Amino acid sequence: MANSIFDLSGKTAVVIGGTTGIGHAISLGFADAGADVVASSRRPLEVTRTAEEIRERGRRTLEITSDVKNRDSIVALRDGVLAEFGKVDILVNCAGTTKRAPTLNFPEADWTNIMETNLTGTLRGCQVFGEAMLAKGYGRIINIASLSTFVALFEVAAYAASKAAVGSLTKSLAVEWSKFGVNVNAIAPGVFRTDLNANLLDNSERGREFLLRTPMRRFGKTEELVGAAIYLASDAASFVAGEIITVDGGFMASGVNQ
Repeated sequence: MANSIFDLSGKTAVVIGGTTGIGHAISLGFADAGADVVASSRRPLEVTRTAEEIRERGRRTLEITSDVKNRDSIVALRDGVLAEFGKVDILVNCAGTTKRAPTLNFPEADWTNIMETNLTGTLRGCQVFGEAMLAKGYGRIINIASLSTFVALFEVAAYAASKAAVGSLTKSLAVEWSKFGVNVNAIAPGVFRTDLNANLLDNSERGREFLLRTPMRRFGKTEELVGAAIYLASDAASFVAGEIITVDGGFMASGVNQ
């Protein structure tokens, strides 16, 4: 990838929520593209495992746990990366949670937890790492939005509201920070099969409806998000700010599919 506008050599990336699922794929994809990568999450064993995979790719990393519901842990993550690498060029906010239940009786504690993780957690990452990026005059922040940033999904109102707000936050920060060299964008994944949702997708009416609504007639593979992430993190996207790129097999373009 030498001399490519998509080359991330010499860049330092942090992926919060970067040890499983989509975040894990992006962490390894950044390493393959040349970046030093710190993949952080709450679970020490997963942090260590992902760090080993990054080192196997010849890149530098650190093993630091973090919890997006705890600002001090995000500050410690940033300070640790700055102490080791001297800079943070790229941040991906990938930590998230959800719960499916009818909205009428949805527990307020669950609503608060989802908002605290998905929305306020993303804000914390942006604020804490954005401070260092703004001081340097360079940064690429990638938030993880959702199909539910744009359309409602049945019985996940809290998740949908949080992800709609992540989309709005992304645009607001782009308006505020892009003139200082910090580009903020988001990726909205379609339906991707993971270990956690495979049974739902393969053996339920909800999964069959997702498949019907996806013109490609298949679910995504997590590695298929890597290209969009590398693009937004690279110099190829130097004039891109406030965008939400869908990687969804055509889901958002879909009306009638048969």
